[in-house]
Amino acid sequence: MATDPASPRGPPLAIEGLVVQYGERRAVSGLTVTVRPGEIYGLLGSNGAGKSSTIKSVVGLVRPHAGRVRVFGLDVTEAGLRTKEEIGYVPETSMLYDSLTPREFLEFVAGVRRLDASTATARARTYALAFRLESEFEEPIVALSNGTRQKVLLIAALLHAPRLLVLDEPLNGLDPRSVRIVKDLLRRYVTESGRGVLFSTHTMEVAQELCHRVGILDGGVLQGEGTVPELRGRIESGDASLEEIFLRLTREDEGLSDAVALLGER
Repeated sequence: MATDPASPRGPPLAIEGLVVQYGERRAVSGLTVTVRPGEIYGLLGSNGAGKSSTIKSVVGLVRPHAGRVRVFGLDVTEAGLRTKEEIGYVPETSMLYDSLTPREFLEFVAGVRRLDASTATARARTYALAFRLESEFEEPIVALSNGTRQKVLLIAALLHAPRLLVLDEPLNGLDPRSVRIVKDLLRRYVTESGRGVLFSTHTMEVAQELCHRVGILDGGVLQGEGTVPELRGRIESGDASLEEIFLRLTREDEGLSDAVALLGER
């Protein structure tokens, strides 16, 4: 039986055999990942590992060369607009209209999302209060700090209460208080209605603290996936940190001591 497009079913995110290619360069090679209901899934990798290409495929900014991406059972390529209704997205690079104020930008987002005006205003004000954004709410975005702009992006992603959050380095520029708010918010977020989070970060400590499972990408290939205890089993170390696991599985620990020693000679 075909899936009813009005009532999408399936896990929050299912990536199957994803291949992303730019000309002759392959950025992602046969990636298969599932974000389960109630799960914060961490996507980890060094620069150029394929994280952002994967995320852009999920939100419809990059068309896969091969493979499939499904959001609650709906194919992102075939049902793009419908899947976007389910997704809240924070990109790695700020995407805001500098001439607008945060209030005006969020009103614009609410209009695109076809939200009831009073509901959108109430939600925006609640988030602004939580993030202590009230004093900047009527300031032009161009005049805001990077951290404040990041708060606006987070609020925009949450405004329509999506069932899947796709977050690419969402804590960039945030102060410690706001980081704590985001972490607590995400923990609560995934307890409701089978929601899920795809969370990309370079900060291993945050991933270890926050994510239920992680996938480690290197050269566009998934090198390891699971909980931290499961990944410790992969490297036969019962007490390794996620940072140590990451370095081992991506082979970036090779020559690390020599590099540190070389710097010490200067």
